[in-house]
Amino acid sequence: MAKEQGITPQSQDFSQWYLDVIQKAELVDYGPVRGTMVMRPYGYALWENLQRELDRMIKETGHQNAYFPLFIPMSFLQKEAEHVEGFAPELAVVTHAGGEELEEPLAVRPTSETVIGYMWSKWITSWRDLPVLMNQWANVVRWEKRPRPFLRTTEFLWQEGHTAHATREEAEEETRRMLGVYAKLARDYAAIPVWEGMKTEKEKFAGAVYTTTIEAMMRDGKALQSGTSHFLGQNFAKAFEITFQDQDLEEKYVWTTSWGLSTRMIGAIIMAHGDDQGLILPPRLAPVQVAIVPIYRKNTRELVLEAARELEREIRRAGVRVHTDDRDQYSPGYKFNEWELKGVPLRIEIGPRDVEAGHAVLKSRLGGEKEFIGLRDLPGLLPERLEAFHRALYERALAFREAGVRRVDDYDAFKAQVE
Repeated sequence: MAKEQGITPQSQDFSQWYLDVIQKAELVDYGPVRGTMVMRPYGYALWENLQRELDRMIKETGHQNAYFPLFIPMSFLQKEAEHVEGFAPELAVVTHAGGEELEEPLAVRPTSETVIGYMWSKWITSWRDLPVLMNQWANVVRWEKRPRPFLRTTEFLWQEGHTAHATREEAEEETRRMLGVYAKLARDYAAIPVWEGMKTEKEKFAGAVYTTTIEAMMRDGKALQSGTSHFLGQNFAKAFEITFQDQDLEEKYVWTTSWGLSTRMIGAIIMAHGDDQGLILPPRLAPVQVAIVPIYRKNTRELVLEAARELEREIRRAGVRVHTDDRDQYSPGYKFNEWELKGVPLRIEIGPRDVEAGHAVLKSRLGGEKEFIGLRDLPGLLPERLEAFHRALYERALAFREAGVRRVDDYDAFKAQVE
């Protein structure tokens, strides 16, 4: 199958396997500008499902969505020394507009701490204004030298949360809380086990006191940063004079955090679960959870399609995202391969004999035997089967991770394992 689809086996070249799969499965294509990608409808639908769940979780923790400008005065970035130094190599800068040179160059948003800090300095005056809990869904631009779709691209989509607090303790608690939200998203929706930890001084976010992270193991044995939450201390508050008057009428700087998760999570899903046949998508995020493939000849076409469409209606009523592949120009075998490549969790096959017998064939993307299930019973069984699929996918990823982990207590033991 992998050879037929033109997919490089993982064992031969994992990086090439990844690039083959994202294009063959029609998640993305390459944009005309180096490092940019076009998210095709199937890939964007996956992002929309992830975005919907994360947006709900963010709002449940008391945050509100807002939107801040794409263009940021360069002087804003220069106010925080570590911040500008960290992002300078990746900045895209606008120097001309309307046929004229600008008085001040404008950075195309690499992240929004500076412009948000500027606005907060206007909005926050009293302890009564705190905490401020905001989130924005946006695109950002970072000029990547070695781009890879979903993982590192010149422009990408993400959410960035920003909060301001009266005390250090509140801000640090927020940092931990939102990292926990990311870990829950990975576990409960992407079916990916993650480690929660702290970045080194060299790896922390530019301008942060410290950065916390969730890291996931991919099927090549490498870890992938999948979401970060930063404790910014008072660094940006001092740079932008974000102060408030406390209950004792004393003027103080706020304590801030920021946290972000991007389309990189889609890359994590691909590399944590995929195999040589293509994607394996977690059902809670999959654009299509069940694909129905009707099998017919000319004389049985209408009979089978009518049964397939009725089954689709019943499955949709059960709350399942389902699609009937009724394309006449492709064979059933081609469709089986394509839906496997696209990672759809469950596939239903139905032909004239199945219609006559009152059943259909159910097949899981994770393998196993085909099952014959009654047409009346099938819609009600699918939600349970999708939940079982999610659990099995998570356990598969966890077992793979644990098999690749060695625990050590000192540096000598670490060296011994590496060698």
